[in-house]
Amino acid sequence: MFKSMILSAALFLGVAAHAQVPVIKIDGSSTVFPITEAMAEEFQTAQKGKVRVTVGISGTGGGFKKFCRGEIDVQNASRPIQTAELEACRKTSVKFIELPIAYDATAVVVNPKNTWLKSITVAELKKMWEPAAQGKVMTWADVNPAWPKEKLKLYGAGSDSGTFDYFTEAVVGKSKSSRGDYTASEDDNTLVTGVSTDLYALGYVPLAYAAENKAKLKVVPVVGGDKAPKKEAIMPSRETVEAGTYFPLSRPVFIYVSEASMKKAEIKDFVNFYLSNCATIVPEVKYVPLPAKAYETGKAHVKNNKLGTVFGGHSEVGLKIDQLMKREGSL
Repeated sequence: MFKSMILSAALFLGVAAHAQVPVIKIDGSSTVFPITEAMAEEFQTAQKGKVRVTVGISGTGGGFKKFCRGEIDVQNASRPIQTAELEACRKTSVKFIELPIAYDATAVVVNPKNTWLKSITVAELKKMWEPAAQGKVMTWADVNPAWPKEKLKLYGAGSDSGTFDYFTEAVVGKSKSSRGDYTASEDDNTLVTGVSTDLYALGYVPLAYAAENKAKLKVVPVVGGDKAPKKEAIMPSRETVEAGTYFPLSRPVFIYVSEASMKKAEIKDFVNFYLSNCATIVPEVKYVPLPAKAYETGKAHVKNNKLGTVFGGHSEVGLKIDQLMKREGSL
């Protein structure tokens, strides 16, 4: 009897102690997930169990729904917050700090055994992905007569993904404008698996996922079109993203932090830790870091509680790093 009382008391104290550990809730973009997951692991190690960080993947759009309902502290986003999301946050009085943390390149990928696709133009991508292609552009040869008369299997981001929003705007010309008869997922690992097991597949994933799966995927150089800085096929890489030549599929990625959450010491500590470690961790997980001054500007925005977005509720195709820094006040 006495032993059971001691055991019950110990269990109660253990549960109570665990319950007292503050939890930082993060959700959103699968593109930004690898960066934030790495940050969360490093931060929790540094905190020695005093703080717990959870990181979910519901896509940028799905994450903003939770963020604007006040359900999460930090939102991973692979595009800027959009007009409808700004309105949703306004209705629930959720204010936020917008922090660019890296650049990503969306990589066009095919099966490694694909021998016919040496490069692809934005016009060819549009012919594949535009809504008018559904039910009509069904084979590779329908896009280009020089390609095989084999069924084209497409893999791409789901409609809650910021990558979907950006890719459709950059390639088709209108955000969320896409054929619907393709394999869609907010989880980029699902897309990697699909393309890697199908000879006649083509998909698009963040460069980091392509880099982590070099044996499973072949990255295709992209010819950017009339507005591209270079009129030639360009491979996505840190160098071409920094130079602004991988066009139009380079874009900044973000975290958004709730003003209410930022009042908690552990969340402010986490955000400052995040910005302090971007220069090291971002390239480790195969993304392109911003210049050091950009992260210092981010810290200043946190210190000064700079609220809102500098994007006016929409994405911008082909925004270069120096243009982003100027907008954020880093230049």
